[in-house]
Amino acid sequence: MSEALANGSAGDLLQVVTLLGAAVVAVPLFKRLGLGSVLGYLAAGLVIGPFGLGLFNDPQTILHTAELGVVMFLFIIGLEMRPSHLWNMRRDIFGLGSLQVLTCGLLLSGIGLIFGFSLAVSFICGMGFVLTSTAIVMQLLGERGDSATPRGQKIVAVLLFEDLLIVPLLALVAFLAPAGSSSSPPNTIWMNIAIAAGALATLFAAGIWLLNPLFRILANAKAREVMTAAALLVVLGAALLMQLGGLSMAMGAFLAGVLLSESTFRHQLEADIDPFRGLLLGLFFLGVGMSLDLAVVARNWPLIISGVLAMMLIKGLCIYGVARLTKSSHADALERAVLMAQGGEFAFVLFAAALANRALPTEVNANMTAIVVLSMALTPLAVLLHRRWRAVPGDSLAGAQRPESLSNSVLIIGFGRFGQIVSQHVLAMGADIAIIDRQPQVARDAEEFGFKVYYGDGERADVLHAAGAHHARAILICIDDPRATTMIVEHAKTHFPHARVLARAHDREHAIELIKANVDYQVRVTFESAMAFGHEALLTLGSSPEDAADLVAELRRKDTDRLAMEISGGIYAGKSMIQGNAVIKAKKD
Repeated sequence: MSEALANGSAGDLLQVVTLLGAAVVAVPLFKRLGLGSVLGYLAAGLVIGPFGLGLFNDPQTILHTAELGVVMFLFIIGLEMRPSHLWNMRRDIFGLGSLQVLTCGLLLSGIGLIFGFSLAVSFICGMGFVLTSTAIVMQLLGERGDSATPRGQKIVAVLLFEDLLIVPLLALVAFLAPAGSSSSPPNTIWMNIAIAAGALATLFAAGIWLLNPLFRILANAKAREVMTAAALLVVLGAALLMQLGGLSMAMGAFLAGVLLSESTFRHQLEADIDPFRGLLLGLFFLGVGMSLDLAVVARNWPLIISGVLAMMLIKGLCIYGVARLTKSSHADALERAVLMAQGGEFAFVLFAAALANRALPTEVNANMTAIVVLSMALTPLAVLLHRRWRAVPGDSLAGAQRPESLSNSVLIIGFGRFGQIVSQHVLAMGADIAIIDRQPQVARDAEEFGFKVYYGDGERADVLHAAGAHHARAILICIDDPRATTMIVEHAKTHFPHARVLARAHDREHAIELIKANVDYQVRVTFESAMAFGHEALLTLGSSPEDAADLVAELRRKDTDRLAMEISGGIYAGKSMIQGNAVIKAKKD
């Protein structure tokens, strides 16, 4: 028995190693070829799946697990969507989103009728293809840094509307099912609605009254791994709650993110979740690649190939028309059409529900699944061809400028007395500032004076990125911890070389460390206050302002010279200062 368990464990480990190996080989290769990571994952999944080398025989199990990647992705999107921001986007979400969905749904359902399917089957297939792949589009936008641009925000708004649409579509499938085949008797519909409403109410109550106090307690405990566990608990718990309520797991995670978007722990949560999101999302794309049934494609290739081309073409033209109708430029409309012309992961959910309710024949489900998977696989290629065809200087999304609100942004790390004074200078310049501090109490106290300070460990590069370091013009390190300051400078200069890094030095030795770490500016707080103090002492002793200023300047010059000597391998810093004082005393004597 123990031998069987050992063999089973070895088999499971072999599968994990195979998945990781396929991703490690395929993704860098495809990115090197300029084809993008998504296509690399899809190709790797096809090769190792049941219709390739046959190393995996149950891609649906992998897809079911990997859906958590999409769930976590929507949680991170939710963290970026403050309620006020969502309210400002309401016209794009419900106006542009509904217009695109209705128009594409009608036309794609018409394609199904042309292919000879019934109205119900055509509607289900058409609406399944309307639901764009949030995972693929957001991954492509994220790789190019375009999700924050105005045109990227319109795409995000439509994706959000489509993700929310899966709930009423699943309910509609039950009504379209043949008589007696629905898995939900009519008398339970109101009960299901009540359960869904209760799940939503529970989630909102937890988000408003429970989550912030919970994270504050955990942050004060200073147990990093527990914070990570709590972040995963929130995402998976919200997803489970929505699933138990008969709603979309992704919607639950998105709502949890929105509820935490104003939290002081937002950046830390994003940094903790992001590695899991990336791995699971990659696993999702691997599962999609495995799901492509080559036998079905070979058996029905005329229908499937024509279906892919017809649906992608019609959907793309529809998206382009809606975009132009809503006054988007030709370039933006074309970009949106190419990015969103595929079916998505929620199509699998819709088709599975329709199959269970006998509203969709088994063969049609297999064909439509193949059509959706092929459209998802073709999207990265279509985007690549579009970008090369339209390679006009200054006209690509890859080279799009950042939003104006980020053009003068500053990230301040540490909001103690020093950081508070420094913030007054940058605020006076009208700069947009983001502030992080690893003391939860600092964040709470700052709110009383109108400052928004986020909890975050600045020593982690992923937290810096989540706090906006990749957009910042300047990173100001105002903490009183020499080791942490040096580490943050090293991370900033390595990961965010575009930003100027200014740091507070603890003492002379620390200043030398920072200079060697290529900091753009460092200041020794004790030295500067001592120079100001000494200047006032000179005036008190009767020195003229001009002589006092000259002497201070001379002392600064000597200090700079000594500092340069120490950096180049000279004498010990503390001893250097003592020797410098001795030289001045000798001259006086």
